[in-house]
Amino acid sequence: MEKKQYLLDQRYLKMANIWAQNSYCKRRQVGAILVKDKMIISDGYNGTPSGFENICEDENNKTKPYVLHAEANAITKVAKSNNSSDGATLYVTSSPCLECAKLIIQAGIKRVVFTDNYRLEDGISLLKRANIEIVQVETDE
Repeated sequence: MEKKQYLLDQRYLKMANIWAQNSYCKRRQVGAILVKDKMIISDGYNGTPSGFENICEDENNKTKPYVLHAEANAITKVAKSNNSSDGATLYVTSSPCLECAKLIIQAGIKRVVFTDNYRLEDGISLLKRANIEIVQVETDE
């Protein structure tokens, strides 16, 4: 990968990392930025659906089943706009889970760049099977 692209990837991941700080989730904060033609076309962070309380965990510190992942929020947000995610790159602070991987494939996203590994690898496996470029990049934070 060329150095210029690597630096761009690092910068967009830093932005996704900053965006993750908007999450009310205590266990894990994840941020996502959707980029197409060097423009940010959407963003998202993990949290409850619009209009719900901003509490992601139940009394046992388990994530509530209706909490949306950062990738799902970014993809559904772009769906409500005039932009298309077809051919876009998704920058996300954590590798996608299986459910988000399915959304990424269906949204036409061609490249996924992430920092941390999610506890399960099945999302990455599915993305590779769909020939989506996967890049893990370390940020200097």
